[in-house]
Amino acid sequence: MKTKIFFLAGALFVTLFVSAQKKQMTLQECIDIALQNNRNIKQKEITKKSNEIAYSQSKLNLLPNLNGSASQGWSFGRSQLADGTYQNINSSSTSYGLSGGITIFDGLRLKYNIDAKLADLKASEADLQLIQRDMIMSVSTAFLNVLLDKELLQVATDQLTLTKSKIEQQKSLVKAGKLAEGEIYELLAQEAKEEQSKIKADNALSQAYLELSQILEMDSYENFDIVIPENLVESELKLLNPNLVYDSAVVNRPDIKSAEYRLKSSERNVDIAKSYFYPTLDFGANIGGGFYNSVNVPLNTKVGFDLRIPIFNKFETKNQVKAAKLNVESNRLNLENSKIELRKTVQQAYYNAIAAKARWDAASKSEIASREAFRFVNQKNEAGRATVYELYQAKNNLTQVLSEVAQAKYEYVFRIKILEWLK
Repeated sequence: MKTKIFFLAGALFVTLFVSAQKKQMTLQECIDIALQNNRNIKQKEITKKSNEIAYSQSKLNLLPNLNGSASQGWSFGRSQLADGTYQNINSSSTSYGLSGGITIFDGLRLKYNIDAKLADLKASEADLQLIQRDMIMSVSTAFLNVLLDKELLQVATDQLTLTKSKIEQQKSLVKAGKLAEGEIYELLAQEAKEEQSKIKADNALSQAYLELSQILEMDSYENFDIVIPENLVESELKLLNPNLVYDSAVVNRPDIKSAEYRLKSSERNVDIAKSYFYPTLDFGANIGGGFYNSVNVPLNTKVGFDLRIPIFNKFETKNQVKAAKLNVESNRLNLENSKIELRKTVQQAYYNAIAAKARWDAASKSEIASREAFRFVNQKNEAGRATVYELYQAKNNLTQVLSEVAQAKYEYVFRIKILEWLK
């Protein structure tokens, strides 16, 4: 007996220790971990940083360039002298200099390039925001699935506990000779069935935890548990107007912004292509000197302008403009399609939320009726005026309704979350 007590105490201690080791995580903590660990988000961050560098360089291209040069050479054998004669001599020469230049006019190509790179940067920022919002939605969905499966497991556990309690009552009646032993077999069969339901619910919860941990890119789901939010459902009851959701989304949604910025970038690329029709004017200067056979060569300074006028380049510029304009039309269609799909998504999400709310209301009413029906049949059974089979049916109906209530409740919360995510 002492060994059994010691074993039970040890098992309880291990269970409490393992529970204490599990990290309790809120929804916000799960979201923070996912945003930090997700590799797709990190890839978008790298893309954004690359575009930041490209935008910075496009502005720096307005600055003049400055280069230094130096050379050293030796000559051996016959060399022509200043008087035109040749002589076998060895000579050395050293030269050095500075040169610089700046573009004065290039058809505003540099300016348009800055605008295009800025639009590309804004588009990459919107892409990063979009993938972050998608990740938040994925985490929230997986989190709600865990909450749902937790509640379904609790329903299965409560129903099994109730059946076990009923079996103990029936055993007492059988022992007292007030009930035939055969009456208890149906309850025992019900107990076995409910134990299977509890195992299925427990497996579903483990699967939900696994999916959440995979989204968070954690090594194991066994080392953490979630904190159930207080007043989760009450805080999610506001059903948003679909027109207001769309009006807000078409202005604020990252995917719409990304499409708009890509359209703007393609429009600036048309201007860049057109700039090659115009002349290019550069200003340059250089200064240099050196030594010849250790004799100082005086400094030489030169300044000047370089004008290049395009006359004929095999229609390359003209075709580049056409290609750039086609890209503009493609991006404009992408933007229009994004807005159309957004409106469809908002409308569908709204009507899904309405349907989920109606299902939840109906399930809640059914729960009240089923609880009352079970209470009534249970009283009749205790008074000997209802069979165990009738009790079994009423209890099964109540279990099914409780599961439907939980599913409808979390589906409604999920649909509202989608509407909020679309804003």
